[in-house]
Amino acid sequence: MINIQGDEPFIQPQQIDLLCSCFLSSAIEIATLVKKIKEEKELINPNTPKVILNKNKQAIYFSRTPIPFYRNKENYADWLKLHSYYKHIGIYGFRVSTLLQITHLPPSALEIAESLEQLRWIENGYRISAAITEFESIAIDTPGDLQNLKLTK
Repeated sequence: MINIQGDEPFIQPQQIDLLCSCFLSSAIEIATLVKKIKEEKELINPNTPKVILNKNKQAIYFSRTPIPFYRNKENYADWLKLHSYYKHIGIYGFRVSTLLQITHLPPSALEIAESLEQLRWIENGYRISAAITEFESIAIDTPGDLQNLKLTK
């Protein structure tokens, strides 16, 4: 099952194909897309969820704040030089059996704190595989995002 979040109206067909390719491995339960953050404004925007990946390209945490936090580095532009930060793209793939299971999970403490549903799944032991996309998806999270889109068109 593929779920494109309502705030991602510009998902490209190639991104859907990339997400589907994650399921060539039968071990994958949930998959999503991420994109490298290249601009400071994206890094600090709380409407842009950030994700930390392990070495197997599995999400280990999502946050509305930049993670990891670089102590003693006040300039966010420096952070982008020190670490690869990724933003979450609002598209998911699920095995049907997994989707049926996670719909019964109650909200979790981390999900409530960050207001990010993926944390419920992680807290309950589900692995979320991530594929890295190069396409720039334009998320519409706020009325300002819609206005900015209108101004650029």
